[in-house]
Amino acid sequence: MTAPRLWLIVPAAGTGKRMQANHPKQYLRIDQRFILDITLSRLMSSAPFAGCMVPLHPADLWWPETEARKDSRIQTCTGGSERACSVLSALHALAEQVRDDDWVLIHDAARPCFHTRDLSNLIDRVYSHPVGGLLASPVADTLKRASAGELPEVAETVDRSELWRALTPQMFRYRLLVDALESALESGLPVTDESSAMEFSGNMPVLVEGRPDNLKITVPADLELARFILSRF
Repeated sequence: MTAPRLWLIVPAAGTGKRMQANHPKQYLRIDQRFILDITLSRLMSSAPFAGCMVPLHPADLWWPETEARKDSRIQTCTGGSERACSVLSALHALAEQVRDDDWVLIHDAARPCFHTRDLSNLIDRVYSHPVGGLLASPVADTLKRASAGELPEVAETVDRSELWRALTPQMFRYRLLVDALESALESGLPVTDESSAMEFSGNMPVLVEGRPDNLKITVPADLELARFILSRF
């Protein structure tokens, strides 16, 4: 039998409103490079991907200016209004190229600070698993549940001993992921990441510990922090 191949999806159709910028956060620059280019180049040089699909916003104006557009391994498709819709669009766009048992890794476009050893560890740990898994980091902070009200008060301290922060990449079998996303979206379930769709379908992913500095750039202050983290690699 042919060994399952690795495919990559990097959703890049978001508008990044919390960045308070005049264009999407994946097209902000760190050291003169688009965040999306940094993310894609680091990923594509770190694992033997058979190909990559990048879902873009229908009105995207910046992709033609990227370094990534010159990489023949990277294809694009039209994304959706939500992350899950964009990922599903990318999965459908890959349908003619991918086998059902191939692995698909999904990674946030605005998360350039993943560590290559974490990526290798995820692939090694999950490759023989029937479902898949994701990078995650155990919660280190004390967590408080807030009461309702204009000025919230602490309702309780939440036990963090079994809580993890979900990171990316997340890695799943192609057919299982397509079926899980289609079912969850049709049912109106809150799909915040690919793992949640798999969980709704009854397929429980493996948690693979990753570094906590795998930062997702979300607000303006994150840009300088990401620049610092990348400088340390």
